[in-house]
This record gives sequence, structure tokens and C-alpha cells, in this order.
Amino acid sequence: MCRNIKTLFNFDPPVTDDEVRAASLQFVRKITGFNKPSKSNEASFLSAVDEVAAIATRLLRSLETTAPPKNREEEAAKAKARAAERFGT
Repeated sequence: MCRNIKTLFNFDPPVTDDEVRAASLQFVRKITGFNKPSKSNEASFLSAVDEVAAIATRLLRSLETTAPPKNREEEAAKAKARAAERFGT
């Protein structure tokens, strides 16, 4: 999985449309190998991003859990600590 795609489920506050779109864009970039598509592929690329975002939104809204929602700040701090340990920064 692409390192830039973040977990979006079970957060308080809930995921935003912008976060879902950003993850969808990263996914489509990863599977196509395009950071920015050519003009001839741009329409297909953007359509794929829109479709992935719609499906991801539908999935996230349909999921259920009994676990308490995760705190965004705490999860970001954990990720920063893991990165510091991994990369020595």
C-alpha cells in the first residue's frame, strides 16, 4: 500500500470529503504510475479519482465498530514517533 494513504475509519471528528479525495488521488497515482497524467489521460485519471472517492466514502459510511473513535492528534503523534524511530529524525 502507498505510504501516503492514511487510515480514515473510526476517527473523531469523522473523515472529511477532502481527506477521502486525497487518499483516492494517492491510490490512483500509485496504480497508474502517474503523478500528473498527460492531457490525453487526464479525463480518465480524474474520473477514476472521483469513482474511487465515491466508493471509499460509501465504504467508510457503511462500516461499524464497537471500538472508541481514535483521536487524530494522538494518532499523528504515534506516527511521528514511529517515523523518528524508523528514520532516526
